[in-house]
Amino acid sequence: MALTSKQKEKATKEVKRHEKDSGSPEYQIALFTERIKKLTSHLKKNKKDFHSRRGLLKMVAKRRKLTAYLEKTNEKAYKKLAKKLGLK
Repeated sequence: MALTSKQKEKATKEVKRHEKDSGSPEYQIALFTERIKKLTSHLKKNKKDFHSRRGLLKMVAKRRKLTAYLEKTNEKAYKKLAKKLGLK
């Protein structure tokens, strides 16, 4: 259920700070958003997959923490990212 490199590139090419970016909050939030979408569609088909549900909840919590950090440190980048990804 992991994302392929093409899916990662597609999800993050707009939010990268530079070509080799892999650790910025924007990049991580974009990746988490893509993984959450994929896992949500999986859980709609497999309602009793509780192990994946727990992983989804952990991802959502981690994304929430990263968005809170980004909002606190760089509000302009946060608003731009939230608009791009459809958060809030």
